[in-house]
Amino acid sequence: MAFSDPDLTATASGWAHAARRIDALDVARGVALGAMALYHAAWDLGYLRLTPENYALSPLGKGAAHGIAGSFLALVGVGLVLVHGAGIRRRAVVARFARIGGAALAVTAATYALFPDSYVFFGILHCIAVSSVLALPFLFVPVALVAVCAALIIAAPPLLMAAPVPVGGGLLDAPALFFLGLGRTVPQTNDYVPLFPWFGLVLIGIVAGRLGLPRLTASDIGRWRATSRPGRTVATAGRHSLAVYLIHQPVLLAVFSGIAALTGPHPRAGEAEFRALYARNCVGTGGEAAACRVAARCVVGAFRRDGLWAQSQRVFTVTERAHAQALSQGCYEAAEGTAPPP
Repeated sequence: MAFSDPDLTATASGWAHAARRIDALDVARGVALGAMALYHAAWDLGYLRLTPENYALSPLGKGAAHGIAGSFLALVGVGLVLVHGAGIRRRAVVARFARIGGAALAVTAATYALFPDSYVFFGILHCIAVSSVLALPFLFVPVALVAVCAALIIAAPPLLMAAPVPVGGGLLDAPALFFLGLGRTVPQTNDYVPLFPWFGLVLIGIVAGRLGLPRLTASDIGRWRATSRPGRTVATAGRHSLAVYLIHQPVLLAVFSGIAALTGPHPRAGEAEFRALYARNCVGTGGEAAACRVAARCVVGAFRRDGLWAQSQRVFTVTERAHAQALSQGCYEAAEGTAPPP
């Protein structure tokens, strides 16, 4: 990629960028895409009840999701340095915003049609599109200032959350400002990547790019070319990351939906969610927490034994509800040691 484009509106001191792609960065994006595909596969399997629980929603799964999103956004920052580090290319900025912004709107429309109660209104693509514009001035200010701004942006949400009263009297919790991520309300959505703290990761990528790219391009890693078939495949995916991102999830969901139609749900699907909900409701009605947890496991077994587990996925009949309530009461009393288990 040459940087002699006449559409330069600013200049930057420092090193001259090599007029070619860096395969190592394309591979890094490709690896991040692979990790994201694995995460989405775990989510799809849980959503379609092909696994005992949705492992993508576990603490480990959420941690992995944050790490994957953070790696993408940091690479966005590095990429901005590569493309615009010698001066902002306005046509490239407009084309990129139109491409990624359009894809983000398509994701919003598709998820609203499929999941109207949890559609994606500001996910990873929305964040990348907006951040790619907001980050442009940071390509030319002192690197130390960029690092300070990154730290402040990342620290802002927990600092505001720790404030004794909501900042702005709760104004930041208005749905119109959810994209900022500075409120105390977490909206119900399948992908939420607000500007705070995630824009800070883009700025970290800019810091890394401005400090590290001169050394990288002169190193063996920077000169490395992906010549093997696996390397070319991963690098190609990284070069076309937007297309891969948009295609892989519908394909995964279609494949796993077909499998679910053939096999039905996993025999233990929903148990963990049921136990957690039962225990929470039990404690909410005055039950002792430890006894409620024991009773929750007992109820699952009793429901399976009496053929109520499959029926629990729909509304009980009057007779089934009475039987389920009796089993529940018996399990709680047994957990407290006041009666034998049902």
